[in-house]
Amino acid sequence: MTVASRPVTSPASEDRPCHRVESVLISDTSVLRSDDPDRTLAGVRLLQEIGLPDDRLEFEYADEERAWVLRLPPLPVWRLEYRFELHHPGGSTEVICDPANPDRAPGGFGEKSVIELPGYHRPEWLDQAGAPGEWRELNVPARALKAEVPVRLWSPPGAQGLLVAHDGGEFDRLIGLGHYSAATVAAGVLPPHHLVLVSPVDRNDWYSANPGYARALADEVLPAVRADLDAHAPAVALGASLGGLALLHAQRRYPKLFGGMFLQSGSFFQQRFDSQESGFVQYRRITRFVASVRRSRPAGTPIPTVITCGGAEENLANNRDMADTLRRQGYPVRLTEVPDAHNLVAFRDAWHPLLAELAREVWAA
Repeated sequence: MTVASRPVTSPASEDRPCHRVESVLISDTSVLRSDDPDRTLAGVRLLQEIGLPDDRLEFEYADEERAWVLRLPPLPVWRLEYRFELHHPGGSTEVICDPANPDRAPGGFGEKSVIELPGYHRPEWLDQAGAPGEWRELNVPARALKAEVPVRLWSPPGAQGLLVAHDGGEFDRLIGLGHYSAATVAAGVLPPHHLVLVSPVDRNDWYSANPGYARALADEVLPAVRADLDAHAPAVALGASLGGLALLHAQRRYPKLFGGMFLQSGSFFQQRFDSQESGFVQYRRITRFVASVRRSRPAGTPIPTVITCGGAEENLANNRDMADTLRRQGYPVRLTEVPDAHNLVAFRDAWHPLLAELAREVWAA
């Protein structure tokens, strides 16, 4: 199978020529190409997050092709999100998406080019009709945070259970969490439920095992949401990366806060696995919390938990360890590793059917 992208020329600036970058997928091997007939670039490097070794990321100049070429081995993922780093004479660099590849993947820090490899299937629910529902905004004052917590609510007729999502606004806007709820309700896969999109104002602080945030969530945000909706059914909580860490932290401090957790690629940092994250401002607070969880005795209120993680990401070791830790403490845990990396589309693609199965279990209890 050969899939060739359409060659596109990127706009030239006043001080440098344009460069065409062409991507070709041959079977499960990627061949990336950057035309440079006059060899005006000093080099080209692939930027990726699937754990490829550094010595496999530099393009080589092929004189016979008058282009920079990079041939990658078979990749351990269904999708490759990437950018190019162009090195110019004099030491300046430029990071671009692949102008020859029109396919883009959304991200919290901007789009990336994406190649979908054989075996990847786009979720069917993306193209299914959704149930009607009402959207409304709710800003909840949180004394512990000295801020208001932005919340957006979606409710179809007859809604009862709560699906609470960290980074909810971004998850809805970029990867369609609102449509997921609406599509599963329309298809009868999930009963009508309230979708509660909780967004952070200071994500790195709020979501990094912050006791003030956990207290605000338990004492102010969710009580305000339940009062507004007149909803008393159990809540299923969804969070990824730091958002997943924050959910676990809140559940450990307030064991009856959620009926189930769906944790995706949680930032469960440990010093033995995650020294590369030591520059993060709240690294020590996170590692102290994770260490306290690992030392704990079996929990008094374990709840059904699903953990998903990309098989090609740095968080895999600490997510495997957290799954084992929670199992030993009595949590019914299901760990699923997906052939992708740490990105929004990987989170989205892991929702179904696991999230629906967890929600049905919690709401039927």
